[in-house]
Amino acid sequence: MEIEGTNVSTTYITCPADPKKTLGIKLPFLVMIIKNLKKYFTFEVQVLDDKNVRRRFRASNYQSTTRVKPFICTMPMRLDDGWNQIQFNLSDFTRRAYGTNYIET
Repeated sequence: MEIEGTNVSTTYITCPADPKKTLGIKLPFLVMIIKNLKKYFTFEVQVLDDKNVRRRFRASNYQSTTRVKPFICTMPMRLDDGWNQIQFNLSDFTRRAYGTNYIET
């Protein structure tokens, strides 16, 4: 699947369509194979933690520092030339950023 647009904030896929719902996935790993198209790239995933708080993690190749706010953690991501395998341990990131435990995506 190729998704391309002129602005990363207006070019996206969301699943499920209703942002108030979750996928109900309990496994804490997100693995993606991404091709570096030499353009801005970002992905965002929302998790539910054991405090019943929905938190988002956003990784992008145009940000240089990590920022942790109450409901979103943004972080830089480096993409090598060609294809990249991104492995995102949601449980570890939730614990390190917020001191809470991952429940589901």
